[in-house]
Amino acid sequence: MTSDVSRDGVVLVGCGRLGSAMLEGWLATGAVEARDLIILTPSEKPAAEAARALGARINPPLDLLRPAKTVVLAVKPAMWRDALPPLAPYLNPEAVLLSVMAGVRAGDLFAAAGRPVARIMPTTAVAQGQGVAAVWSEDVRGLRAAQALFAPVADVAPLEDEGLMDAATAVAGSAPAFIYAFVQALADAGVAQGLSPEAAARLARGALRSAGAGLETGEGLDALIARIASPGGTTRAGLDAMADGGDLKRAAEAAVRAAVDRARSF
Repeated sequence: MTSDVSRDGVVLVGCGRLGSAMLEGWLATGAVEARDLIILTPSEKPAAEAARALGARINPPLDLLRPAKTVVLAVKPAMWRDALPPLAPYLNPEAVLLSVMAGVRAGDLFAAAGRPVARIMPTTAVAQGQGVAAVWSEDVRGLRAAQALFAPVADVAPLEDEGLMDAATAVAGSAPAFIYAFVQALADAGVAQGLSPEAAARLARGALRSAGAGLETGEGLDALIARIASPGGTTRAGLDAMADGGDLKRAAEAAVRAAVDRARSF
């Protein structure tokens, strides 16, 4: 069922990887109807063109932005100061800004546009309706708009403080790439033990799918580990090796810390 947010109109500013993923997920789940969408993008994007074919408007005259009450900012963090101020005079006075830009503070966005702000950090799996999204806003309308747009495509995790958004970005937004990198390392380790590269890659990818299926049970991570790691077995031996060396913990801490530091530098 289409939300009130969609019927009031949604403007998507930026249609890169994350913007395209959100667009695909919204249309696939019906969270937004194409006819209620305006997409602003400096270059042609396949997701935007697919939405155009369904009735979305691409780069219309800016005075047509006025009716929309939800504006989603999905440009690169370094580009928002060029993208947002020129739009501000054309926005609905009751519009809410939803930012998916890492490291860009709500106060800076409010100062540039004079509209309430909600910050969201979704993963690109929103394209398949399987994402996760951290959400923060001190404005009730902002929270409602974020919930309406992202609950159909993601598991929404509200945050108590904006200062936690950088950590959420690292743990969720960046983490799929960290996990893929670990799976690649497992495949490489399998090759070192004699597997062919093709077999190692297929087995490692299959293991990732199996792990994802386990999460669907709703069990805690410790319980999921215990289901596989029998005392004295091969899995327990591998886990003990990672714990004894401390490499896994150090790598995770370093990756999250670096991502947080980078987000804070914008």
